[in-house]
Amino acid sequence: MNLVQTLSQTALKHPEQSAIVFEGQSFSYSTLDTYITKFASGLSKLGIKKGDKIALVVGNSPHFIISLYGAMKVGAAVIPVNPLYSPDELVYILTNGDAKAVITLDLFLPLVEKASPILPNIEHFIICETKQENPYEFKNNKLKSFTNVVGLGDLDFNEPDLQDDDLAVILYTSGTTGKPKGAMLTHKNLYSNAMDAGHFLGFSSAEKVIATLPAFHVFCLTVALNAPLMYGATVILVPKFSPKEIFDIIRTQKATVFAGVPTMYNFLYQYPEGKTEDFESIRLCISGGSSLPVALLENFEQKFKVIISEGYGLSEASPVTAFNPLDRPRKAGSIGTNISNVENKVVNELGNEVAVGEVGELIVRGPNVMKGYYNMPEETAMTIRDGWLYTGDLARVDEDGYFYIVDRKKELIIVGGYNVYPREVEEVIYNHPEVVECAVIGLPDDNFGESVKAYVVTRNPQLSVEALTDYCKAYLAKYKVPRSIEFIPELPKNATGKILRRALKDSVTQ
Repeated sequence: MNLVQTLSQTALKHPEQSAIVFEGQSFSYSTLDTYITKFASGLSKLGIKKGDKIALVVGNSPHFIISLYGAMKVGAAVIPVNPLYSPDELVYILTNGDAKAVITLDLFLPLVEKASPILPNIEHFIICETKQENPYEFKNNKLKSFTNVVGLGDLDFNEPDLQDDDLAVILYTSGTTGKPKGAMLTHKNLYSNAMDAGHFLGFSSAEKVIATLPAFHVFCLTVALNAPLMYGATVILVPKFSPKEIFDIIRTQKATVFAGVPTMYNFLYQYPEGKTEDFESIRLCISGGSSLPVALLENFEQKFKVIISEGYGLSEASPVTAFNPLDRPRKAGSIGTNISNVENKVVNELGNEVAVGEVGELIVRGPNVMKGYYNMPEETAMTIRDGWLYTGDLARVDEDGYFYIVDRKKELIIVGGYNVYPREVEEVIYNHPEVVECAVIGLPDDNFGESVKAYVVTRNPQLSVEALTDYCKAYLAKYKVPRSIEFIPELPKNATGKILRRALKDSVTQ
């Protein structure tokens, strides 16, 4: 069984059940399944076959779900990509991931037309219309209209035989080298995690789940899309997070579940017009992406009379490994307990389990753990050992089996739920001709959890913060661009010459 088959079964049993609500328009499971089948058939007629890779550069919309499930139905592996990425970042992922086709919005058509000549291996750019117009007529034969691809399809499409271990999604996540790594998730990985996370959270067909997290992010992909659809629930797709819109949607749609990152909860809590009764229909709030401050959790729950279940996950685990349970006391500050069929463990440097309360590395085992990193066997061997996924996060566990993250991966910065790796930003800054060396750290930020700060040594005293910031904007996604830049004469180093980021961070917090 896989996600696509499960959705088709729901469409047969409950054809009129609402699957998606988007900007006031409702799509039944029957309608959604029809679109998915015809899109899969259309892809097949374009020459897309089992094993091919398709990049999905689309925001929260029905296009995303139809594309994701349609591509999986034809047997292709989907590469969800952040639409905010810079051209350089996009080109790297599309090239490294061996993408054969790209599905994107018409808003990015100028970028697509520029990128086409430098991406010769991509055979099709499928453009999703955001305006109510006739299907596009393209002069470039690589460009196709999403509407026309659906129109090519047939409902009697014979889908390929999909095995549990077949590749379904490749999620690119940056590593310590600064180059993104593609976590390969199989159909079994995605199916099992959606099933187990949904069961743990008590999902049912009566659920109405708000999906305002970015759909390309694994948190939204599993918790707010795949899991609800697996249980026959309704997904309320929201293109962009806005406190006012979230309150309006909850009131008008009678939503039952909200999933967000701490930044969203902070904005909702601070929204002056937010009232307790606005959350009357909400059964459960889910938090992930980064640690939710205990004070914010308690204040939010008290104000809106709701429960927030904080959990933990990572791309390599599809992503959920733990959640605070709903059937027994929740512990503020913890990531909760193991979800069904997934085991978390805290170990020392030798891989031996540590005693209760001791700090060690969090490792994970279960049917949700990735197949490995795409074309990176050495990285895979370092990360998955004896069937356990080594997360790189420091944690402890208490006597009741509740886990606590002590520290994130040593250098990871999380800005509004998005991962920013210092090395990736440093690589861009180092490429500036007037920069000698630099170091990037994360600083606490009231609105976004953390912000990016760069310390720079320059050979040109006339180089300005504004000029270097503009340079970064040309090569990095907006949330990765340093919020502040400080020029200093020398970076702190240890005896071997290694730059000490921790010393820089300590100097700020002291």
